[in-house]
Amino acid sequence: MSVTKKDSIEMEKPEWLAQIEKVLEVLNEGVVIADDRNRILFANSRFLEMTGFFRHELIGNDASSFYSSKEWASLTPQIDIVFRSGHNRYSFVLPQKGGGRLPVIISSRMIRNSGDQFDIVTFTDISEQVRAEQELRLANLELKKRQMEIEEDLRLAARVQRSLAPRSMTWDKVSVDSFYHPVHSIGGDFALVNSVDNEHLGLLVCDVSGHGIGSALVANRIYSETTAHLQSGMSFVDMFEKLNRFLIEEIGSYGMYVTLAAARIDAHRRRMLLPALAIHQR
Repeated sequence: MSVTKKDSIEMEKPEWLAQIEKVLEVLNEGVVIADDRNRILFANSRFLEMTGFFRHELIGNDASSFYSSKEWASLTPQIDIVFRSGHNRYSFVLPQKGGGRLPVIISSRMIRNSGDQFDIVTFTDISEQVRAEQELRLANLELKKRQMEIEEDLRLAARVQRSLAPRSMTWDKVSVDSFYHPVHSIGGDFALVNSVDNEHLGLLVCDVSGHGIGSALVANRIYSETTAHLQSGMSFVDMFEKLNRFLIEEIGSYGMYVTLAAARIDAHRRRMLLPALAIHQR
């Protein structure tokens, strides 16, 4: 009667292994036991489930035969650690039938029995963790991309906001200098230097409560409205009334308020006419 490789392995199986097989079968982790020549002596049902192999396809075979040469070259130093120190734990992949690779944590421990060495290897499936990490990395990349887009939008908004500050100028014999430095990259401030009749110079400074995008958007709306009113030659009193109505009817934000100060200067007589300060709020 001929003896098959599987039968030979079964005959070589140590007694202690036969005694603990039932215990290894109930574990939730894959377990393989190999001899000092890397021949697989035992694989529990969970390991078979993880790999998709049948038991007879594993028993008696060299563990290296299931890995690519590159994978085994990476695995060999980890195995050497086990032989030197008696144990090791590391992350790697587990070959699956059909060519798949399952991410696992490998815990390997060397034992001696009756002068022989055996390697007990436990495989913990970490595919869910790896998938979660990949999803997290993708989410972080998406967030980083979105952050870059937001930062670019803020840079553009800051340039637009800076354009609302008047440039230093000389009008008749009056010199006007301006400086704008927001607390954040953008804010709710603007100023206007305006002359409609070439005899009087209008100065106006506006501050919208708060900081950031919301205040900047409100400031831009008020800037447009204010510019239109000033160019029409409207008086400050009438302009304040219209701006106040505009804030209530068009913006309508509770808790938001706008402070606006304005003055008109007679350049020839060097007098400030119709100084005004108004607070519009809802």
